[in-house]
Amino acid sequence: MAAYVISEVEMLDETQGRRYRELAAGSIARYGGRYLVRGAAPVVAEGNWPASVRIVIVEFPSMERLRAWYASADYAEALAVRQAALDRRLLFVDGAHISPGLGWPDELPPQAP
Repeated sequence: MAAYVISEVEMLDETQGRRYRELAAGSIARYGGRYLVRGAAPVVAEGNWPASVRIVIVEFPSMERLRAWYASADYAEALAVRQAALDRRLLFVDGAHISPGLGWPDELPPQAP
């Protein structure tokens, strides 16, 4: 099942931000990830959103690949640059995860073979 990185990003330093993006993009690709959204300003339908915060969404083939990427030496250099480049909230989410209590059924119907 696919897994997603969802990041709310505020750029602190443009030069370091460019370097981070280059390093992160290469490591993401090497772990089978692909950008679905990269630095977009969301349209806020409800609630408040700071104008300087952007969204990044990356899809990985599985949560295992996502976690392997995040913990990898390949991504470590980008993480080190990130400290000066940007402030963010980073979330990892499994795809098609249905949580009881949020208006979803407790169990999914069986999938057709």
